[in-house]
Amino acid sequence: MADQLYFSRSTRLYIEQGTNIWEIPVLDGFSFSQSTNASEITLNEMASDAGVSRRAKQVFNDSYAPAEWSFSTYARPFIAKDTGDKIWGDTTKHHAVEEVLWANFVAVNAWDATGKTWTDGVASTTDSMVIDFTGSNSPVLGEISLYFSLGSCAPAGTTKTVYKISNAVVNSVSIDFEIDGICTINWSGFGGTISEAAQEPTSTIAEAITATTNFIRNRLTSLAITADDTTTFPGENSDGVYNAVLTGGNITMENNITFLTPETLCTVNHPLGHITGTRSISGSFTSYLNAATGSTADLFEDLVGATTTVTNSFDLTFSIGGASAPKIVINLPQCHLEIPSHSIEDVIAIEANFTGLPTTLDATDEATITYVGSAY
Repeated sequence: MADQLYFSRSTRLYIEQGTNIWEIPVLDGFSFSQSTNASEITLNEMASDAGVSRRAKQVFNDSYAPAEWSFSTYARPFIAKDTGDKIWGDTTKHHAVEEVLWANFVAVNAWDATGKTWTDGVASTTDSMVIDFTGSNSPVLGEISLYFSLGSCAPAGTTKTVYKISNAVVNSVSIDFEIDGICTINWSGFGGTISEAAQEPTSTIAEAITATTNFIRNRLTSLAITADDTTTFPGENSDGVYNAVLTGGNITMENNITFLTPETLCTVNHPLGHITGTRSISGSFTSYLNAATGSTADLFEDLVGATTTVTNSFDLTFSIGGASAPKIVINLPQCHLEIPSHSIEDVIAIEANFTGLPTTLDATDEATITYVGSAY
């Protein structure tokens, strides 16, 4: 029998939650794996009267480590419309191809196919889709099943191999501002076990996955910086506003999830379930060093001079894709900015790291992500 090889570019990704199945186009570079936790037993003894010292070892499998997965998607907001049987169902409201991932990153979520709504954290209107962390103060988050269908878009007659990651959770979301690129979101997380599924799922929600009008160009991205303390950080006009034209940047959001695994003897234990850790939102932005009033040179000087400010507070608003749709607006209303570092190149630049903070330890207002889609 002739060999059949699989190519990564022939892979489709499906996400299952309840009775709903989403098809999510992914980029090259996806991965999934699972390993075992093992114990090694060795002897450490002196020589016998025959001059022999036992030096062998034994290895025992204790448990399966949680499955790990990662992939990248383009950010693709759109305005829903009635296109047949694969629709969101609420015509003219704003959605995103990758919406199911956001929903299960920010809350214990489930999609109501009748009411066309999520349980928490994601709200679609005729103006935008807003994602927040109001439902994220939970010890667990939403679980989904991931299906990687290898050979799915290969020539007819190719045998498909489908791997399923059950009880998957979204642990990390990262958005990079590559100046000449398309807005890309990097997703990673964990799961219970990897198994081979009998067949490829049939998607029930696949709207706008082939559209070409819902890609976002990073080069149009802008950043608004406003200080809360206008005395220490006056900005250009004593209003706390600083001007910085981006050359790059990153925003990373983490759930810091841990999987729990039993430690029963005489069996290879499977991961039991997950618990959430500290919610973390951080990132950085780069900009040329500009000596104009209220620009990046003043921002550096004011941050260095704020010797009595233990925690500063800046409102950072990233408008990814510019002012018009399609775009994503990420607002971090209480950012702590670190002193920027200088990058000595042909044109001198600075890089500033930031951490998004809530108003209080009980609050969930570190960030708000607003998708504004376009018709397709």
